This record gives sequence, structure tokens and C-alpha cells, in this order.
Amino acid sequence: MTLKSQLLRQIAVDGPLSIAAYMQTCLLHPEFGYYTTRDPFGSAGDFVTAPEVSQMFGELMGLCLAQAWKDQGGSACVLAELGPGRGTLMADMLRATRGMAGFAPEVHLIEASPALRDIQAQTLEGVTPVWHDDVTTLPDAPLFFIANEFFDALPIRQFVKQGAGWAERRVGAEEDRLVYGFAPPAPLDMLADRLETTEDGQMVEHCAYAAPIMAELSARIARHGGAGLIVDYGDWGSRGDTFQAVKGHAPCDPLETPGEADLTAHVDFKAMAEASTCPVTKMVEQGALLYHLGIGPRAQALAERLDDAGDEAGLKQHLAAYQRLTDPAQMGSLFKAIALHPEGSPPPPGFET
Repeated sequence: MTLKSQLLRQIAVDGPLSIAAYMQTCLLHPEFGYYTTRDPFGSAGDFVTAPEVSQMFGELMGLCLAQAWKDQGGSACVLAELGPGRGTLMADMLRATRGMAGFAPEVHLIEASPALRDIQAQTLEGVTPVWHDDVTTLPDAPLFFIANEFFDALPIRQFVKQGAGWAERRVGAEEDRLVYGFAPPAPLDMLADRLETTEDGQMVEHCAYAAPIMAELSARIARHGGAGLIVDYGDWGSRGDTFQAVKGHAPCDPLETPGEADLTAHVDFKAMAEASTCPVTKMVEQGALLYHLGIGPRAQALAERLDDAGDEAGLKQHLAAYQRLTDPAQMGSLFKAIALHPEGSPPPPGFET
């Protein structure tokens, strides 16, 4: 039995699936789900995230949040990460902020995968994090959080405009293959504001999961203080088909090997900001943000250390990592960031209101 055979059987009984239902099953199925059965991160996995590229990313994100904490008075707080992967980002953040006087946050991780929780526990040995299935069970305290490549994995629905209605893209079956199709067009209240700005035949994507998460996180920051950093690939507004799959560090057909490839879609930062009940900064490209946070001097210091040690291979790898994080042709422009902060408090360093 494979996930594909289960999906074909389910479609034969219940009819085609929305893209959201397909993504949810492929990523989190208890027996065959992509995230529940494997470690997809790093060179041995299917993709590499910024924390796996270089320690500098986590160090700068940690110092950014620690400075926001200091700017707000430096009280006891929670440091949380949504979708912490292998725990690398949180480990780098904690190491970089260890010298910040009084900054001793409780560490909380929002992680649905049992397999990844085990890996995170090993990476963060000695830290004793608290795990959560979702953000609603976080403590009532000042909240400083980061979500790096978290929202892109939330299930989306896709719709094509047809007249005054929207035809939803679905996953159906032809013999032993999974195939795309469309439901009959119908009016949709949730996309009413997109009718005038979308041409017939154009596709828009909608993530129903992102808004409630943003509302919960922003309400906590509005009530208790804190700050949030959201880094992901996407843009201000959504248009077009961005549903994609990666397997073995290469793009692949999202319907070909369900449960064996990472499924993601670009993040609509505009929709995310509109769901927040606390101030949200302007969107900034990852490369520009890292420059503002001081990645240049940090990269130079690490390069000098490697050069003094005669580690030519390490130096070459370090410079390539710096380039990958900041170059507009690589991750520098593809990835964007926004930050949340309380009313009356300055935005985190590197961001503008």
C-alpha cells in the first residue's frame, strides 16, 4: 500500500480533492506523510533552508529578536519557532544571544512531526524546549517568534476566474494516475475583492490556514508584547500558479510521488499582514534585511578566522554560503520578510513601518 494508491481509492469514493486537502494528506499523513516519516532538511534531504546554509542567518535573527526584547524593557519572555526543522535555527539563535544580559527565554517549538521533534531534541540538547501542535497553546507572556519557511508549507486552494465566478482546481484520477481538473465556477465571498483586479483565466491562491495563525500570534503580541519575524518566499499579493514540489533538491511533478516530495506555495505577505491585529512592518527582501543586521562584518570576521586557520575549503564554503543568502539571483531577493511588533514599540532592527 502506498499513499498514491490510498489517494486513488479515496478519489474513486469521494470525488476529486482540493489542492489544500491533497497537500495536507501528502505532508502530514500519519503513515506516509512527507514530514511525519523523514528528515527532509540539509544536503542529505530534499532541500536546504537558510539556517542550514550558514550559522550567520540564525545568529542575526536571534540578535534581531533579542534587541527587540531589550527595546521593550527586557522582561521574562517566550522565544518560539514555528516549523523548527532540525532545530538548527533555534540553536544558532540561542548561541548568538547567550551574551545578552538577562535574556533567558523559555524555548517553545511549534512542530507537528514526531520524527522532527526527535531530531530537534538532539540538536537542542540541554535546552529543554516545550513542543506544541499549534500556536494556541503558547504561554500568555511576551512572545518573540520566528517563522522561517513555515507558511509556504501550509495548504492552499487554487481558483481560476471565470466571469463572476471562480473554478477551483482539484486533484482527480485517470486510471492509475493523479491528474488536475476544475470544479464548475461559482461565486466566492472570500475572493470578492479579487474580481476587479483579476482577469478571466488568471489563477489566484488562497491559504485559509495562514490568517488564523497570524491573528493568534498578533493578538498575543498586542496583549503581552513581543515581536515576530516571518521569512519565506513569496510576494505582496498572490497571482498565478505557485504550487510546487521538490525532491532530491530538484523540482518535480507535485502529483507524481505523493508523500515523497516537499509541497509548497508562495506566501502572500499582503494577506498575512491584513490578518494581523498588531502593527506589521513593510516587506523587505532577505538580502537587504541581512545587510541591515550586519551580515557583512559577521561574514568578514568568520572569513578571517578561517583564513588564519588555513582552512581553504571552509573559507570557500563560507563565502559561497554568504553569497547564497544575500545575492539577489539566489535567496537574497526570492525570500522576503515582515515583522510584527506591539503598538507604540519600535519595529525590530532591519525593518521599517
